[in-house]
Amino acid sequence: MKRSNNEPDVAADASERKVLGHRPWHLGRTPHEVLITEFEWSVIRFQQAFERYILQIAHIAGLGELSYSELILLHVIGFADAPITVGLLARQLNADNVTNIQYSLRKLLGYQLVSKSRAAKSNVHSYQITDQGRARVRQYAHFRRQGLIGQTNAIRAIDQRLAESSQLIGMLTGVYDETMLMSATFSPPPHFSGGDQNADGTGRADISNHDESMKHKGVK
Repeated sequence: MKRSNNEPDVAADASERKVLGHRPWHLGRTPHEVLITEFEWSVIRFQQAFERYILQIAHIAGLGELSYSELILLHVIGFADAPITVGLLARQLNADNVTNIQYSLRKLLGYQLVSKSRAAKSNVHSYQITDQGRARVRQYAHFRRQGLIGQTNAIRAIDQRLAESSQLIGMLTGVYDETMLMSATFSPPPHFSGGDQNADGTGRADISNHDESMKHKGVK
């Protein structure tokens, strides 16, 4: 019997699953979903390593009093050729919580690493790095060059791979942002009670009832 072109190739799918070495689960029901999930987890693990690294180098460079987000903000301000506004900083970082940026800026101002100015007849403040801040980030760059750059230079074809990875992550950033906007049209599932069933037929406990029960038992 000839298989229709529209029918899934079960044997090929099973073969791919075997190659990927992954069992089906809620974030990996197809080989493509598995690869997307593995990529997402790689990004999460990289972000954790990146944060630890930045905090360590900052400590050596005399910036140990700053948090991860404050250090990132200081570097972005240092990149700018001219004073930069909070709105531009948020766009550079693809951030939507301006309040957090403003809080970090107040700390950087307190440490005299950045300065604030306002153009005539304008209510918008701009920020630029101070001489002290510039000296600190140059010291940071010195230690970064001594360690990280030497390590990465040892990786084969690193520059090409970095360029391709940056381009890919840039495109995926747009895809994730676009699908986030699309999700606003999705219909949330109905509330489940203890005896309700999921779409796949499995039982699902009512989380809110469970939480309320635990509160009565004194568990927080």
